[in-house]
Amino acid sequence: MSVFRRMRDITVATLNEHLEQSQDPVKLIDQFLISTRQDIGEAEKLRHQYASHTRQMKQQADQAAAMVHKREEQASMALKAGEEHLAKLALQEKILHEEKMDQYNELYAQSNAALQELDEQIDQLKVEYQNVYSKRQYYYARMQTIQLQQRMNQRSHYNNGQNVPRMFNRLDDQVSDLEYEAQSLRDIRRMGQDGSGSAGSMSSGTLDKELERLKQKLNNDKKE
Repeated sequence: MSVFRRMRDITVATLNEHLEQSQDPVKLIDQFLISTRQDIGEAEKLRHQYASHTRQMKQQADQAAAMVHKREEQASMALKAGEEHLAKLALQEKILHEEKMDQYNELYAQSNAALQELDEQIDQLKVEYQNVYSKRQYYYARMQTIQLQQRMNQRSHYNNGQNVPRMFNRLDDQVSDLEYEAQSLRDIRRMGQDGSGSAGSMSSGTLDKELERLKQKLNNDKKE
């Protein structure tokens, strides 16, 4: 496993730990997604450089192979022409190109293997990005649900504070008191009109005292 992949694994593990403690998981995930997009961009640039290097190694190996084949033919032609010295020179260069071909084939194999590994890492990064983005959408929906619930709770508290039934109960009591007062005044006026409430049999002093007592009581009630 490459150092690059180990660093990514540590980052994902750290993200999972922080999500359990974060009060704003969406913000934390957004930071991680930004970092991951940057990693993908850098990895793709590196992949482009590796691909170019791999092609160069392949070209060098192919050119060396072509020279090996060419010098082999030239050595054969020299021998057929009786030019053994020239044949040896051609074979000497053939051996040098064979060594070069083997070297560049080995470099090509190493570079190609590294390119494939880098492709896998980029694919893994993209999958990781999509998975975390899906988690981001889930946490975003949860945060919206919480915010809506809080707003609903606040409105519910506001409505409960009004206590509509209790308000109408108090209004009923006030109206009943007014109705009782009006009815009492009508009864008193009726008593005066039909003479049933005549105070002629009582002394004026007794009546005045009773009236004064009632006035005092009403004054005390107002003070309270």
